[in-house]
Amino acid sequence: MRIVFAGTPDFAVPTLDAIAASEHDLVGVLTQPDRGAGRGRRVTYSPVKRRALEHGVAVEQPETFKKNAEARAALAAWAPDVLVVVAYGLILPKSVLALPTHGCLNVHASILPRWRGAAPIARAIEAGDRETGVTIMQMAAGLDTGDMLAVHKTPITEATTAGTLHDTLAEQGAAALVDVLNRLGGLPATPQNDTQATYARMLDKQEAVIDWQQPAAIIARLVRAFVPWPVAHASLAGQNIRFWQATALETPSDGVPGEVVAADRQGIDIATGDGILRVAELQLPGKRRMAARDAVNGRNWVGQRFGT
Repeated sequence: MRIVFAGTPDFAVPTLDAIAASEHDLVGVLTQPDRGAGRGRRVTYSPVKRRALEHGVAVEQPETFKKNAEARAALAAWAPDVLVVVAYGLILPKSVLALPTHGCLNVHASILPRWRGAAPIARAIEAGDRETGVTIMQMAAGLDTGDMLAVHKTPITEATTAGTLHDTLAEQGAAALVDVLNRLGGLPATPQNDTQATYARMLDKQEAVIDWQQPAAIIARLVRAFVPWPVAHASLAGQNIRFWQATALETPSDGVPGEVVAADRQGIDIATGDGILRVAELQLPGKRRMAARDAVNGRNWVGQRFGT
């Protein structure tokens, strides 16, 4: 089949690679326009554009498809049998969804209908879900509402971060998508149960400020959910400390929420509203990430109190 791929960030690259390596014909790639990045606002390509150029595939970068006949005409000229969409970041109007012969397929990083929306990976960890996965769905009008063609699950453990889960699901989604392409037409389409839908809203930096009144278990999930962005943090003596790895201990504590009650090679223990948060990896201002065993050397942590 003739495949057009639409995607932008790193999460989409494994699927792009898998299609390029498949028996199908990758005829074009859509990605968001180049953006300025860094202090100098130097124009940079999206990860998908960089990889598409490495594959020698034509790239188009429309600002929008709405009221943009030229962008729709360019897509139509590729004569796609299927449009595969992975974290593209642009809304596709009905006229685009209807253009490919077999419609549009989407790789979504959750077990739909749970966690429709922009940040399904982080929200699953933050909520304490025991598993998540990827769903391959036939796209329809609406936010992640289309019929499901395949679902692949993966566990969420106490060590899972949004970063590690991102990489796992990106690879899982790539394999699942190619399998669906190979069997397209012979797979049952399962409608989603809208009554079970939840929404994964975009992440916001303000959410990453730790509220020490919360239980340690909730804070530990937040730390894992916000790696690698926006990274959970709290103030200490006027400085902002970022937390990269932490676990919840059920050990009771007489300390007030935010107070460091112990600090040794095993970690930095901070009292919370319920239980203790043991920090194993953190980042001091102007420093690189470091293990707690290194952070305790030459610094007296016990008795200090984190704020928000």
